Amino acid sequence: MKEVEKGVEVTVSNDVVDPEDTPLGEDNVRAWLTVLGSSLVYFASFGVTNSFGFFQDYYQTHYLPEYPPSTIAFIGTLQISLMYVVAPIAGALSDIFGLKWIYPAAALGCCGSLIGLSFSQPGVLWQPFVFQGVLFGIAVAFNTQPALAVVGQHFKQRRALTMGIVSGASSISGSLLPIMLSYLVPKIGFGWAVRVVALLLLVCYLVAMAVSRTKEAPKPPTTSIVSSLLDFNGYKDPRYLVLAIGNFVATLGLYVPNYYIGSYALLRYPSASIHSYLLPVLNGSSFFGRILGGWAADQTGRLNLLYPMTILSGLLSFALWLPDQGIAMIMVFACLYGFTSGVFISVTPPAVAQILPDDKIGARIGAFFTLTALATLMGSPIAGCLLDESSPDGYTNMILFTGVTLVVGGGLLFLGRWLCDKDLRKKL
Repeated sequence: MKEVEKGVEVTVSNDVVDPEDTPLGEDNVRAWLTVLGSSLVYFASFGVTNSFGFFQDYYQTHYLPEYPPSTIAFIGTLQISLMYVVAPIAGALSDIFGLKWIYPAAALGCCGSLIGLSFSQPGVLWQPFVFQGVLFGIAVAFNTQPALAVVGQHFKQRRALTMGIVSGASSISGSLLPIMLSYLVPKIGFGWAVRVVALLLLVCYLVAMAVSRTKEAPKPPTTSIVSSLLDFNGYKDPRYLVLAIGNFVATLGLYVPNYYIGSYALLRYPSASIHSYLLPVLNGSSFFGRILGGWAADQTGRLNLLYPMTILSGLLSFALWLPDQGIAMIMVFACLYGFTSGVFISVTPPAVAQILPDDKIGARIGAFFTLTALATLMGSPIAGCLLDESSPDGYTNMILFTGVTLVVGGGLLFLGRWLCDKDLRKKL
């Protein structure tokens, strides 16, 4: 059985079967403890990638000031892109080895890469590139894959809600970690602050390993598992193709505010200390968008909700960020954009999955988000090339890029919805 999260093909991760789980419904303690464990894993993995805006700002001003913002942004986008690319492989391995091997290995990879980052030297680009961009990005794929899938084993009727809770934990982490790092770095230095984060992540993983349980035994390695990693035949379906292109275009601009809103506020309002709280506010709002978006999608239709929220994200960039009528308006933008982008992140995978054959969902979702990986890798660095930090208006082209990609992407998603069924009132 397979499930999906934004940008991640999720193949059900299996472990030792607990006989007490099999006959019980969705309200048993074991199932909800597994939700807790998966939430902690998302907090400790995806949440760190959501916090890259802090690192982008810090690297630009202190650690790597001699490098352009577009080069620094490549470190962050590489994390997410590698997660998408490695996701099918991680899913297959989690099928074979189960949680008891995958979780410890992934935890070691995430914590070890952060420890390596903590010893990196200022002005040396390759060190954060390798430890934070490459190694952490690969390790995250092996965390997020089984964490979301194991919840799908336990829940059927409330699957969207419980997966929204798990996904939302990364938004909580994306709110808390930037604040924590902003407090710790001036007091104990960058290296020790990152080591404290690594220790926090280790605690989360240990608790997750203690409380998470699967309902099926690991599968022996077979050719069917390997052959089902990716299936690009879905692109022959016009609905799938248009949705994939729309998702690609929208994703080009999706993470730009996460990466640059802090440095933007610092440039425009250097005397206002609130710039360090904009990313936490954006990620905190994303938490509510992911959970409420999952609930609303079940009520109104996933595709029916996806395209208007994507277009609205772009319009918010034009209406609130571009005019810049004060720091308060930028804070409002962070709140609203975090919510709408959170809906996009949580609703896209199930929206696409519903038009796919059941036996092809995992492989075709993997192929779908392979294209998304390219957009993620390119988007924020392209935006970085468009900004000019020497001018107060140097972010205008970057903001326009964000708004245009989201509005155009949302329009293509609407076309994909129309191709699925021309009756726009139908729940779909």
